[in-house]
Amino acid sequence: MEKINKNIFKAYDIRGIYNEDFDDDDGYKIGRAFAHLIKTEKTTNYKSATNLQIEREDKIKVGVARDMRVSSPELYKQVIKGVLDEGVNVVEFDLASTPTFYFGVAKHTLDGGIQVSASHNPPEYNGFKMTRANAIPISGETGIMIIRDQVLADNFEEVESKGEVVETLENLLSEHIAYAFDFFGDVNIKPFKIVVDTANAMGGLMFKKFFDKLPCELIHINAELDGTFPAHEADPLKDENNKQLQDKVLETGADLGIALDGDADRIFFIDNEGKTIEQSIVRGILAKLFLVKNPGATICYDIRPGKITEDMILENGGKPVVTKVGHSLIKEKAREVGAVFAGESSGHFFVKLPFGIFETPMIVSLFLLQELSEAGKTVSEYIKPLQRYFHSGEINFSVEDKDAVFNKLKEIYKENLKYDFDGVTFEWEDFWFNVRASNTESKMRLNLEARTKEIMEEKRGEISLVINGK
Repeated sequence: MEKINKNIFKAYDIRGIYNEDFDDDDGYKIGRAFAHLIKTEKTTNYKSATNLQIEREDKIKVGVARDMRVSSPELYKQVIKGVLDEGVNVVEFDLASTPTFYFGVAKHTLDGGIQVSASHNPPEYNGFKMTRANAIPISGETGIMIIRDQVLADNFEEVESKGEVVETLENLLSEHIAYAFDFFGDVNIKPFKIVVDTANAMGGLMFKKFFDKLPCELIHINAELDGTFPAHEADPLKDENNKQLQDKVLETGADLGIALDGDADRIFFIDNEGKTIEQSIVRGILAKLFLVKNPGATICYDIRPGKITEDMILENGGKPVVTKVGHSLIKEKAREVGAVFAGESSGHFFVKLPFGIFETPMIVSLFLLQELSEAGKTVSEYIKPLQRYFHSGEINFSVEDKDAVFNKLKEIYKENLKYDFDGVTFEWEDFWFNVRASNTESKMRLNLEARTKEIMEEKRGEISLVINGK
């Protein structure tokens, strides 16, 4: 391949079509540029600290992991080679979900980590997620574009001493699962019948071993790792990808269904009637449960409408903080305000641990299963009182002049402007909406919510006309 496609360097990760947008050699360069960034930052920090030696006695160490995609094993090798050639030591994780990857970097006090994964994207894609110490994500604003520029320049210098593979964490998943149970504490969960769909992706390893420690009957579909995703796309945000799971819940009379995305950092829940539970409701329930253990604590959630979350935070004595969309931005805000829990509308749920805040689908599942065990109701009965609002779903519009649309919305609805960040958010007593611009496409996204279905449909049509310039 002649040249890497610079557009694969995105706001939250690096992602593109393998052998079209980038190849194995680019994987080497990305690993090397990542290692250079970590090394440069750490060296600067050590030299500027008065209570530390100028020269470290031990080399910097980063974790490297991969998912089950067909292209991942070779990219994994090339990333490791790039890191080592930059003079940085490697701790190998090999196959690991993103939550296990984050856990490994943070719990083992590594200086950073890089995972080969394209999350929920189709099989022809691959990519890289990167963190600093404590599993703090490297985003477009905090390093990805620096890595991009070095990869494009291809001006790597020789180092005096190459790194080494210093450890292979063969039992990392078992360690991760044990930690989830230790963090949660006493478990008293009923013997539910639960269907789990891991879409032939990384959640298969994690949730099989996780449920081995629970009294539940597990019906595990699409459990085998297969980077071609033979059953369906590994993206439960698209409800059509949940149909097989929904049907299986109804067929087996299961109490609950659980779906995970390709790298298992997003989790969705299906009720006993085979319906996907709105993420804002799941987030609200979790907020309530974390506030029971942490009275008065701060909870973060993204700016897209999902008012039930705010309701439940306030009803349970918490402090709600609205954030920008994007897992790295939510984590950044959560660290800033000391939130004990945070949630994104797309299914990312973050828990504050002693060594970092990141996605923890096993801990989240324990909280929900424990709550449902104590409630003595079916899942649909439990969530029915929480279905207070009607949501439009996310609607995409092709727009050439995004600024013109923003200005028009502000002009028409200026009296009801609530937030002027990450797009614009407007609020009335009976409805509210957010409009955001895509970072990479000529698109704008509308999310609208209302107190009745009729108002939602009416206002959805009205705002759509404004965005379309009608």
